[in-house]
Amino acid sequence: MLEKSHDDAAAERVSGRLDWNLLRTFLVISQEKSISAAAIKLNVTQSAVSQALRRLEAHLDKRLIERHHSRFAITLAGEEVRRAAETIYGNVAELVSDVMQAKEEAIGRIHVLTASRIHSAVYDEFWSQFHRRYPRIEVNLDVRPSSEIVSILQRRGGTAGIGLCRQKPAALDSKIFLQQRYAIFCGANHHLYGRRDCQVEDLLGENFVSFSSDVFGDSLSPLAIFRDEQGFSGNIVATSSHHDEVKRLLIAGFGIGCLPEHSVKEDVGAGRLWRLPPEDGVCTVELHFLWNKTGHRSMAESLFIREFSEHLDRYTLDERLTSYLPGKPARLDNHK
Repeated sequence: MLEKSHDDAAAERVSGRLDWNLLRTFLVISQEKSISAAAIKLNVTQSAVSQALRRLEAHLDKRLIERHHSRFAITLAGEEVRRAAETIYGNVAELVSDVMQAKEEAIGRIHVLTASRIHSAVYDEFWSQFHRRYPRIEVNLDVRPSSEIVSILQRRGGTAGIGLCRQKPAALDSKIFLQQRYAIFCGANHHLYGRRDCQVEDLLGENFVSFSSDVFGDSLSPLAIFRDEQGFSGNIVATSSHHDEVKRLLIAGFGIGCLPEHSVKEDVGAGRLWRLPPEDGVCTVELHFLWNKTGHRSMAESLFIREFSEHLDRYTLDERLTSYLPGKPARLDNHK
C-alpha cells in the first residue's frame, strides 16, 4: 500500500476539521463583497463574520481576501474556496429538497385474523393494491373461528379481523363486509341429489353437516334457529369450522348442510353440489370487518384499517360478493 504524501495527509487533517458554517460565511462574503454587508445578510455581528473568515484562513493556511482601505479583492485561493463552497451549497440544497419531497415508506407488520375461505374479487383486489402501495409491510393472515377472532381482538391481540359477529362487543368498531345468503346443499353422493321436486318437508329427517359455530347463541345460530323452527329431526353427523371441510363432507354424501350461495356457484355448476329448498335460502349472515377502538397502533396497522375501510366504501354489498371485479370484464379460463 502506498503511503500518503505530506500534502495529502495535511489536506485530510484540514477537511476533517473544516466547518460548513465557515464556508457558508465566506460564500456570503464573496457574494456581498463586504464584511459588513455579509453580517447584515447573515443576521450576525460584523465581528462574528471577521472571526469566521480568520478561522477559515487559519484552517486552510491561505489568505482568501485582500483588504486595503476601500479595496476588496478575493485571492486566487479565495476563488477556489468560493467555487467549492458554491458546489457544496448546491449539493446541500438539493439534498434538503429531495428529503423534503421524499415520501415516507411505510414498514411494519400487520396481523389480520380472518374467517376461512372469503370469496370476493373486491377483497382479492384490495390485497393486490395494498401490496403495490406498501411493499414493505409484512402481512400475516391468520385463519381462526369467528368466536376466537372476536375474543382475540377484545384483548388487542391482532391488528383487525374479518368474521361473523352477531353481537358486537363495546370495545370493537366494525363495518359490514359481506352479506352472505346461506342455502341448503347436498353432494352428488346423496340420495336427494338432482331431485327437482324436492320440498322442505323432504329434508326434515335428513342428517346434517354443520359448521362448529352453528349452535344456539354462536355466530351462525340463525342456521340453528332455522332448523329448529322448521322441525328438522336429523342428527348432526359431521362438523368443521372451515368452509372447505364442510363442503368436502357434503360432497362426500355425509348429509345435507348450509353454505353461502355465492361461494359454491362453481361447485353447483360443475355438479359437485345440488341446491335444495327453500328457494329463497335459509338466512342472511353478515361478515364484519372488526378492529379494537383502543390501544396503540403502528403506522402499518393504522394504514391497513383506514385503507381497507375506504376500499369497502367504493363498492356496494352486492358488488363485494361477485367473483369478478366490478367495472372489469370477468376473466374467462380457457379449457382445452
